[in-house]
Amino acid sequence: MAQTLPITLDISGASSLTSYIQAINSVPLLSAEEEYELAQRYSREEDLDAARQLVLAHLRFVVRVARGFMGYGLPLADLVQEGNVGLMKAVKRYDPNRDVRLVSFAVHWIRAEIYEFILRNWRIVKVATTKAQRKLFFNLRKSRQHLGWMNQQEVGELALELDVPAETVQEMESRMSSMDVPFDGTDRDNEDSPNFAPANFLQDSRFNPEHLVVNHDTETGQRDKLQVALAGLDRRSNDIIQRRWLDEDKQTLHQLADEYGVSAERIRQIEKRALEKLRNSFEER
Repeated sequence: MAQTLPITLDISGASSLTSYIQAINSVPLLSAEEEYELAQRYSREEDLDAARQLVLAHLRFVVRVARGFMGYGLPLADLVQEGNVGLMKAVKRYDPNRDVRLVSFAVHWIRAEIYEFILRNWRIVKVATTKAQRKLFFNLRKSRQHLGWMNQQEVGELALELDVPAETVQEMESRMSSMDVPFDGTDRDNEDSPNFAPANFLQDSRFNPEHLVVNHDTETGQRDKLQVALAGLDRRSNDIIQRRWLDEDKQTLHQLADEYGVSAERIRQIEKRALEKLRNSFEER
């Protein structure tokens, strides 16, 4: 009765998922007697091989449950993986002495794991945080009678059925009907469409008087420090730094070498020592 099919399979791709489903469908179903015997072995002896066989025999059921959640736009393979986690939790907690088949017990654990996965991944921003909202999230999709917004009567009926305020139903419908908006609102498909991204409504602080004063004081302070540091250099080093780095028409090493009658390497060495001295002067201040 032992099976060789592993529980954990890579089902990320479409072809892999197809192969996975074919593999689990080839595993024989368990009779009530076989299921009871395996469950007793795991419950009494913690026989992991018995638990593994129980899981393998019910993997096809996980796929069947996961297919019912494909309307949320999430990959079936991911839903199946999460459902498998729920199945393994159910096997761990299953009591064969309660006269309930494992498939009936496990369905609640499988759905719970898939529910959690959908709530975590359906949107970047969570659409359901409270218990009432989580209940609404899954019931709202099944209860809406047409595409678009629900009318007031439908809202009232659903609120009464789920025992929540009508305002909560309307708020959840609004969350589910809205789309995630990128912060910068970049729309490469339609550059002419209106851009309602949050970044467009932030205040432009570039011309804030406080920021302008701070920036001006910072630049002035840095400029004063540079002038003091330059004054500490000898005349030739000061001239080389000024003409190599600060003048608008910057000179090359060879141009300065010809003017001073030395090699370009000598100019580079003078420049390097001068920059180090300037750096040390800034650090000291």
